[in-house]
Amino acid sequence: MNRFKSVKIASILGIIGNIFLLVIKGIIGFVTNSQAMIADAFNSAGDILSSIMTFIGNKIASIPSDEDHNLGHGKAEYIYSMLISVIMISTALIVLKDSILSIFSNNTLNFSIWLVIVCITTIIVKFFLFVYTNKLSKKYNNLLIKANSNDHRNDCVITLFNLISALCTLINIYYLDGIVGSLISIWMIITSAKIFKESYNVLMDKSISNETKQKVYDIIKKHKEIKRVSNFNSTPVGYKYQISLTIYVDGNMSTFKSHKIADKLEREIGKNLEEIYLTVVHVNPIKVDKE
Repeated sequence: MNRFKSVKIASILGIIGNIFLLVIKGIIGFVTNSQAMIADAFNSAGDILSSIMTFIGNKIASIPSDEDHNLGHGKAEYIYSMLISVIMISTALIVLKDSILSIFSNNTLNFSIWLVIVCITTIIVKFFLFVYTNKLSKKYNNLLIKANSNDHRNDCVITLFNLISALCTLINIYYLDGIVGSLISIWMIITSAKIFKESYNVLMDKSISNETKQKVYDIIKKHKEIKRVSNFNSTPVGYKYQISLTIYVDGNMSTFKSHKIADKLEREIGKNLEEIYLTVVHVNPIKVDKE
């Protein structure tokens, strides 16, 4: 349960932090006519939505399995992630259009020391959130928190460029503001597309990674009684996988002993591979030539 609690806490902190940043970015962005700051404000709005969706998706995913959902509710995380990505891409396209238009319309940015203050404040807040979520992601190996951690880190970089563009206006370089706004929008589209792809892969039952599959085979190889393996299948269950496979043992072996081997194998895989939610092993007899 610590995994779900950690996501909940990270989501709440993300919501609070990003609401604060959205307000100050939005006010200063529109007052100074900074397209980069406005784009950054929209980015914070997307981050708020992302944190809310993460909170809701995590709450649903934490519900244990029941009669209607035998494998639990883990895929809720990815349904909400896909919704987040679609909304963020739509927002980024609007901001990208406005930023490009500002480059060619020669909009003048009204420099304000508040632009610098907001940028520095954003970097501090996002760096704190990055350090916190990065620590949690390593502790619990949680993909949702890892995604939030990467987002906070990326925001630090984006806002740093925003700060540079604001300072450049002091030497009458205004076009950089629109360019930075465009780059932020493009970055939002790229990161959102990656979220969409990852969510799509899970919802479409993408198979387990070759690395994890090899780990399963390495465990199987330790059992000399298993002569062959076939029908290896995997299905995502939230952030974990359910796998099924067929093992072949000596046909002269008793049913009790062969199923005892299968039970032991299931326990070993579950114990050694955290990414495996459930292992189902079928047993088939095979003719073994006597030497």
